[in-house]
Order: sequence, then C-alpha cells, then structure tokens
Amino acid sequence: MRLLLVEDEEALASSLATGLRGEGFEVDVCHDGLDGLWRAREVDYAVILLDILLPGMNGYKVCRTLRDEGRSTPILMLTAKSGLHDEVEALETGADDFLTKPFSFLVLVARVRALLRRSGALQPTVVTVGDVVLDPARRTCTRAGAPIELTPREFTLLEQLLRAEGRTLSRQALLDAVWGPDHLGSSNVCDVYIRYLRRKVDEPFATPMIQTVRGVGYRIAVDAAVGGG
Repeated sequence: MRLLLVEDEEALASSLATGLRGEGFEVDVCHDGLDGLWRAREVDYAVILLDILLPGMNGYKVCRTLRDEGRSTPILMLTAKSGLHDEVEALETGADDFLTKPFSFLVLVARVRALLRRSGALQPTVVTVGDVVLDPARRTCTRAGAPIELTPREFTLLEQLLRAEGRTLSRQALLDAVWGPDHLGSSNVCDVYIRYLRRKVDEPFATPMIQTVRGVGYRIAVDAAVGGG
C-alpha cells in the first residue's frame, strides 16, 4: 500500500515516514506543494497525507486542484492550525479527513486505515508465523490454537515483529511504529512491553519466538517449532 506524505517539516516527515513504513506501508515523501501535486498526478497512491502550510502551493490548493481534475485519492489533511474554520475549509476543498498537530501517531495510522477501508483498498491480512496467528481485523491472537489476550499496544508491537518476517527491528523503529515518532517517554518502554509479550506469547509454550539481538533490537524466530505448554 503506497502513501504520499507532503510535509515541509523535514524532521517530522522523516519520523512519520519511518513509522508508517514500520506499519507496512510504502511511503513517498516530498516537502513542497507543487512537487506533491506532480507526484499525486503521476502515481496512483492509496492515501495522500497533505500538510496545509506548504511552500510552492498550499495544501488547500493542492487538494482543490486534484479534486477539480477528477482525482478521488483519499486525502488526509495535516496542519498546525486549529479551529472549526480550518477544518471546514479542508473538507470543503475535498479532503476526506483532518488532523491537527500535534497528533498521536497511533491516531494517524488509524485514520489512514479508516480511509483505506472506506475506499475499499484495505483488507487486513491475517499474519501467521509458526503457530502464532494474528488477525488484525478481529484483533485476535492465538498460539497453537490457544487464545492470547493482548492490550492494544501489545497487539501492535507483536504485529510489527511478525510482519517483519524474521528481520531485526531496532528499538527506535518499534518506538516510532507503536508509540509514534513524537513519543517523549523513556525508550525503555519498548523493553518493558517486550517482557509483557514474552509472558503471554513465549513463557506458556515450549519454544520461545521473541529473540533479542543484542545492541540492536528484537526479532521473531520464524522457524520456531510449534509447542504448547
């Protein structure tokens, strides 16, 4: 699923792109309204994340131009401005949704997925690794057929690890994807939640799946044997 992020704050754009890629999206990034308009014309994106205060051409004009050309790509407006007038203007120019900075990364991802569902583009796939089955649509998890109750954070963290298909994910990548790029708390929260997951996903079973890569981060052992406890 390919997204276009048009955001002139380069540090924010980089953080958001990293987090969205961690969620399984392909992300193209640009920092100028005219460049964003050109890319939106050239590529069939699933969703466009469009800042309003942009150099070259503001987000309102980009959105209006795309709609006047008959392009129906879902657009989520991002802005540091707030107030009912700004939200109304964004929606009247053709935006599908509106999010005011600062926002939670989890909320951003939820809004993107909601737009994808509305457009019929998003069909959450069940993730199966070894004897673990994670169903994002139903928000359920089982191992060796046994149900595992997970909190929303635990579920998202486990989904990130499973979808990486054995690749090691750094703590920072997991923080960006699960807690958002603007997370101001301790980076140790990732390690704490890994411990929570291990108690539920590993300890009751014969074969641990969550592995620590010292000095780097965590990964799932994709070849872990089926085992019950």
